[in-house]
Amino acid sequence: MGLIDFVKDAGQKLFRRGRDEEEAAQNAEKAAALNAERAVALNNVVMGMGLEVNDFNVAVDGEVATVEGTTPSQAEREKIVLLVGNTAGIAQVDDQIAVVTPEPEAAFYTVERGDTLSGIAKKHYGKAMKYMVIFNANRPMLEDPDRIYPGQVLRVPPLDE
Repeated sequence: MGLIDFVKDAGQKLFRRGRDEEEAAQNAEKAAALNAERAVALNNVVMGMGLEVNDFNVAVDGEVATVEGTTPSQAEREKIVLLVGNTAGIAQVDDQIAVVTPEPEAAFYTVERGDTLSGIAKKHYGKAMKYMVIFNANRPMLEDPDRIYPGQVLRVPPLDE
């Protein structure tokens, strides 16, 4: 998939912000330590979701996270990318994950103010009632179809998924 853009300030607040970042901007050693700390935090979140991935590795360089490993499906790959990218402080994800059984890629959609899953379904599928397809495609990251936020990036899979 390559490099995917995200909204840097949207998403789960996983990292401490502020003084550590200011110090890291002035000190390469501090920056490396901060990047390593963030990589561990992102790794823990991905592993905690129970997503299937072998030989998973995440590296952080400032606002860019690089993910590597092997997954059994395109859906798992995309969920990992979205989980990492939908973290405040991450602006891009460099996806280097291999898929065992290649499948068509889902579209990515960045939520805008006023969006609902049914509205997104209407735009992409022509039917608002297909919102559960989008909801299920983004589980376990989404726990409630009414809880999406501006800047969040969602998977919108082909209807045959």
